[in-house]
Amino acid sequence: MKTETTQEVLAKSEPPISLKQHIDECLSVYESLQKAFGRLPVNDLNRFWELVRLGIVFHDLGKSHTEFQKMLEGKRANWYHQRHELFSTPFIDRLDLPEEDKLLLKLIVAGHHKDFSFLFDHIQHGYKTGEDSLSYGEEGKLDWGEETRKLNEGFIQSFLKEYRVSLNPNSLALPLQLVKDYLRNPVNSTNINFKELLLAAGALKQCDHSASAGVFSVNVLEEKHFNFLYETKWAPYFHQKRASEINGNIVLTAPTGSGKTEASLMWLHKQMQENGQGRIFYILPFTASINAMFERLDEKMQGNNEIVGLVHGKLAEYIESRFGEETYSWQNEKLKHELKENFRALVTPLKVATPFQLLKSIFGLKGFEKGIFEMSGGYFIFDEIHAYDPEVTAQIKVLIEFATQFLNVKVCLMTATLPTFLKKEFSDAIGKCEEISADAELYQSFIRHRIKVTDGLLSEHIEAIQQRLNAGNKVLVVCNTVKQAQNIYNRLNVSKKVLLHSAFNGADRNKKEAELKSDEVKLLVGTQAIEVSLDIDYDVIFTEPAPLDALLQRFGRVNRHRVNGQYRPPCDCIVFSERNEVDKYIYQNEEVINRTLGALREIESKNSGVIAENELQCYIDEIYPKWYDKDKEDFDRVYSHLKADVWENLAPFLYDSHREEEFEKQFDGVKVLPAILKKDYQRLLEANQFIKAESLKVSVSKQRFASLISKNGIQRDVTVFQLLHKEEIREQPCYLIHRRYDDELGLQPEVEEKDKGAVIWCIV
Repeated sequence: MKTETTQEVLAKSEPPISLKQHIDECLSVYESLQKAFGRLPVNDLNRFWELVRLGIVFHDLGKSHTEFQKMLEGKRANWYHQRHELFSTPFIDRLDLPEEDKLLLKLIVAGHHKDFSFLFDHIQHGYKTGEDSLSYGEEGKLDWGEETRKLNEGFIQSFLKEYRVSLNPNSLALPLQLVKDYLRNPVNSTNINFKELLLAAGALKQCDHSASAGVFSVNVLEEKHFNFLYETKWAPYFHQKRASEINGNIVLTAPTGSGKTEASLMWLHKQMQENGQGRIFYILPFTASINAMFERLDEKMQGNNEIVGLVHGKLAEYIESRFGEETYSWQNEKLKHELKENFRALVTPLKVATPFQLLKSIFGLKGFEKGIFEMSGGYFIFDEIHAYDPEVTAQIKVLIEFATQFLNVKVCLMTATLPTFLKKEFSDAIGKCEEISADAELYQSFIRHRIKVTDGLLSEHIEAIQQRLNAGNKVLVVCNTVKQAQNIYNRLNVSKKVLLHSAFNGADRNKKEAELKSDEVKLLVGTQAIEVSLDIDYDVIFTEPAPLDALLQRFGRVNRHRVNGQYRPPCDCIVFSERNEVDKYIYQNEEVINRTLGALREIESKNSGVIAENELQCYIDEIYPKWYDKDKEDFDRVYSHLKADVWENLAPFLYDSHREEEFEKQFDGVKVLPAILKKDYQRLLEANQFIKAESLKVSVSKQRFASLISKNGIQRDVTVFQLLHKEEIREQPCYLIHRRYDDELGLQPEVEEKDKGAVIWCIV
């Protein structure tokens, strides 16, 4: 081993960062995390943080290898793609620590980049291990002893002294046995050391990755961020006051528009006062809901994008639409990149997210240790919990069980209408919790809607809808399919109308949602896309039949806002009794639809159709008295499989590609580019505006994608462009769909449209 101290050892080359600078930056993150994560579920918090500190100090020592340094300096090097963490790990054996502490440290250092299966293969193929007599004579194998002599011992001894660490004299052993032993007997949830190892791995990775991304500290929620809840003179409702008094898990039921979000934040304030800091996840089912909630909370908490963050699959697209500039600039791109990194990292203490962002971690996807560390000792707020199918409901139940039992997470679960049997599923998952319901007086004041069940199909009553428009009403029409919505939209005439559904690209959808904030829009025609957190207020709704819980979300866009503290007189919610044949593929359980129509007719006959919101729970339980057989089968299958997988197979440093496939299976969508937008797509790529280019694509179901591929309606194209400021040519593949698309109607998969754009390279 080299004993002289040489020039400064680098950790990274672009830009050059010394190893000491990188470790110091990691330790800055570490100090910040200690303040933000005071509720980690470990027995000895001081010992835990000291082990994480040592892990940070040791994790990159292997980079002192002379060949690695030559590579970073741009010199010719014989590095042979070795793993620096394998050279870092053996130094830990030279510490004067208990064996169990040394084992934890060796594992988190060895696993801070690659999983152990990869490391095992790397060792077997890279070094003369002595286990196979043939390996000694095998070409291409490296000698471990010879390679360790290329580590800078003088630098390492001097470097460690700066961090109050000393080493005993000893040789550096190839960590093959460490890796083999772990692969044979990985640490899962049945092991007493599971939480400590998992969280230490996550903490080290968070420190390393945050520092590498230029993030050196994280923020926490302070008293001032809750001030908006108490600054106005409004008296809190019963359920809000009760939520603010309970230290522990709650299940909250209150009508739409009754301040459930404020109640959850009052609950959160109480938890943090009583229990201390933890990261907060405000969980919603849909992207539109998340974007709206992020903007609302960021404004209320005056967070300036530093306190409230958001995470979902379209994050880059959202940041582009909200913070983007028409003119490209490197500085602007850098700011947007930093914002995206901050949202994804630990910077913001409160994140608005889909459940899938959290589920990634318990599915064990690559790097899941970071996600589980972030959740630990945190607070989960589930809003719109009713909106999930049986399979996702099962996944959320497993997530809640894992978070409450292993990670010391506290939960607030909120709903307006959740079947009693489902509420029990979630309550059982949470464990000890208190149920809170809005009081009768509040329910009585929420008289907003009048039901009218009308025979026939919606498409047969265009004249009645047009009459309402002619009378000056703001009209909402909700169809069950995109094609039907497009058809109805075309048949209605009014000065300002908007169509909203899932077959628009991101750029056009964002424009439409912005348009809907204007009072000038007199007609909105849409699909289920309008059920989710659009803050719109209409005078009347005409809707095709759907399950009662879905209809109640649609009704929530009518008579939504109070004027001078009062709602308008009840507004009409007109539901048509007949379904189009294709609707049966959208809502397959005909019994649910029939029971819903029966309940609506009962409401119509009892009180002239006026909905008493305090009675809705009874109707929900009539329609969903228990699991339907097919739903129960789906729920049980997913729940039992995922729970067993989490409890038995989830282990740090082991990633399974089958889990990734299983996780991705639940997202039924493939992005395609309408042929008519090909010129715009190429122009944006040539300007290196990649997110805007991506936002031109439309998502189609996997089934439709396969059908169109078979009919030559979709082809694979490649656009060629140059990276700005670089002499580098790139190719960007995409799927081109030859079907009509425009910004008013969206994608029309049945209408063929030939490519009218510029010619680009095509791979057949």
